[in-house]
Amino acid sequence: MAGSGHPGALNRRPVGTVTRGTTGVNRLRRSDRQLVADPLVRARLLGAADPLVVDLGYGAQPWTTLELAARLRAVRADVRVTGLEIDPERVVPGRDGITFARGGFELAGLRPILVRAFNVLRQYPESAVPAAWGTVLGKLAPDGLLVDGTCDELGRRCAWILLDRTGPLTLTLAWDPFTVERPSDIAERLPKALIHRNVPDEPIHALLAAADRAWAQAAPVAPFGPRFRWRVAAEALAAQGVPLRVFRRRLRDCVLTVPWDYVAPATAPPAS
Repeated sequence: MAGSGHPGALNRRPVGTVTRGTTGVNRLRRSDRQLVADPLVRARLLGAADPLVVDLGYGAQPWTTLELAARLRAVRADVRVTGLEIDPERVVPGRDGITFARGGFELAGLRPILVRAFNVLRQYPESAVPAAWGTVLGKLAPDGLLVDGTCDELGRRCAWILLDRTGPLTLTLAWDPFTVERPSDIAERLPKALIHRNVPDEPIHALLAAADRAWAQAAPVAPFGPRFRWRVAAEALAAQGVPLRVFRRRLRDCVLTVPWDYVAPATAPPAS
């Protein structure tokens, strides 16, 4: 397999456990759209000496890995993508310049600039998240990034945490404007580090409640469509002091991005 790594790394025992492997065509489109446009992700990809990207835990079929590669090539044409699966029966032959191999959180000895791990940690206990993050982050290239996310089966509700080697940087929620009734509906698809924290006295609960209130207050502009309504709601949140990222481009999705410190759990994860 192409890519920098240690000799024989692919023969080492992968770190992690086999998950359900559910996937689907275009399931991760909302995350892909944001990654391609994210200034930090773009800068790291464009500045990398080796533009290697790993799609960790792509599932029973490699559709989302193929889609990720096609979208990232719009940022950098020579990007190299490797899909890793811990289940050897899911490893498929390479195609379209993309390689596939067996691997887990140890990344099969590779040193990528970007790792995407979607719907992987969701199937682990919350207490396993810090160690999994630490393993992946320790294997990244020096300027590498990790995307740990979760979405529903059709990709209509999507949430992810962006991390670098120092730890979590941001939380992003993205949803279909036409099938999600209110922002807090994303709660059921929060990443594992947050999904059990949507309770009173936790920052993520407060953010979702504030987003719902702003959404309700923006009801008078609903005739202009849900995208416009969310823009008005987001402006109201920002006016209240919520540190939302401002997007200068036209968005197809409703998107909410905040610094990790704003939503970080108030207490440590429970012991396993």
